Amino acid sequence: MPCKPWDIAFTAEPSEVAALRRLMRMRLVVWGLDGLVDEAQLCLSELVTNVITHVGPGTPATLAVSLNGTHLRIEVHDPDTRVLPVLSEAGLDSESGRGMTLVDAIAVRWGVLLHPDRKVTWCELAANLTVHNGHMAAPGVTRAEALLGFYATMQVPRRGEMSRVGSAVAEEAAIAAITDFLHWFRAHGRDADDMLERAQMRFDSEQVLLPLHYRC
Repeated sequence: MPCKPWDIAFTAEPSEVAALRRLMRMRLVVWGLDGLVDEAQLCLSELVTNVITHVGPGTPATLAVSLNGTHLRIEVHDPDTRVLPVLSEAGLDSESGRGMTLVDAIAVRWGVLLHPDRKVTWCELAANLTVHNGHMAAPGVTRAEALLGFYATMQVPRRGEMSRVGSAVAEEAAIAAITDFLHWFRAHGRDADDMLERAQMRFDSEQVLLPLHYRC
């Protein structure tokens, strides 16, 4: 299941913030990014509140969320290009006046993009992804990628190190690896079908325990 970018139009009102936070939580859980929910919700609240406070209640706005490389990107679009967000001197413990200070403390980076008809205030949070296509850093995936890289290097000699394994080559490497392991099991007196069944059972159990780590 690819982590496709999504966006939603909303009206900048205090009553909308809670609904947007719930939507953010739901989307991140679907993407398997549960650990980012709290930080993403805080940044979302501040970006939307910034529009309400400095542009005005009732402003038509848009929330857009995507994976930008290995980072979660949160954008809030509004039509006022004259009012730009600034860092406030209020402390993080202050109940008001924090503005973009909280976003600056939580996010890896943030900024503002100006377009003829709107401005985009954005921030990015580290999503703890290992590669730009959104694969999670699960130990089994890491081990498999290392093994596939080794197999692909043996079957398709290249000068220098391979930065990434092509999908077609990786599939053939995976089949070759499974086949070799079955040969190893048989050579040691094990039943190949039994080993496949045990592997399938373990795979299924891990999917139940960590069902969202492989959806992106």
